[in-house]
Amino acid sequence: MSLNGKTAIVTGAGRDIGRACAVRLAEAGVKVAVNYFASSQGADETVAEIKAAGGEAFALAGDLTRAEDAAELVRRTHETFGAIDILVNNAGGLIARKTMAEMTLDHWNAVMDLNLTSTFHMIKAVLPHMTSGAIINIASQAARDGGGPGAVAYATSKGAVATMTRGLAKELGPRIRVNALCPGMIDTDFHNIHTQPEVRVKVEAATPLKRQGTSRDVANAVAYLASDEAAFITGANIDINGGTLFS
Repeated sequence: MSLNGKTAIVTGAGRDIGRACAVRLAEAGVKVAVNYFASSQGADETVAEIKAAGGEAFALAGDLTRAEDAAELVRRTHETFGAIDILVNNAGGLIARKTMAEMTLDHWNAVMDLNLTSTFHMIKAVLPHMTSGAIINIASQAARDGGGPGAVAYATSKGAVATMTRGLAKELGPRIRVNALCPGMIDTDFHNIHTQPEVRVKVEAATPLKRQGTSRDVANAVAYLASDEAAFITGANIDINGGTLFS
């Protein structure tokens, strides 16, 4: 699968899924803009890995809940690489587990901004520079099943990302395809921080493939959706969970 000469922006690419997506796309010949918020060392390492393999990349910090930071990321990418062909909206997170009873409006808004508003800002900023190509949003299995304990805000925001994906597929076709992935239990810092080890063991045991997913598993699917091999797929929210949940 070749995407040689194309340009991508990957948000939240300083670690885990975002980093794997940036590296995987670069392996396919894509020039990559690596966005990060706090993971500066990881972003630098991602760029170094891509360049060491002969690819092109740069890293830029940005808080994508701010429209101006999203616009600057797009401006810098266009200035450096030209037309933008691929956008991977990976930035996001749970922040903390909060039940509805203990949740504040500030927490609710922060989760919505991090997962949903950031996606809005990036798509809004990139569209003037995309004449064709693919947008891949990272939703979540939580968008399907409501999430685990204390994840109502997160699940709601990811459900909105999934719905946005469907709506934009209709609005932006045929020029731009828009799809999303719904990862389940992927071995990342997200679960290192927010999920107890014994819960992860139980999920593994209940999964038909008997393991947690890897960031590379997700990145491979992103590369496929970005390529012409997925030319007739748009508006899809694709499960990537080892069979934990069938939608």
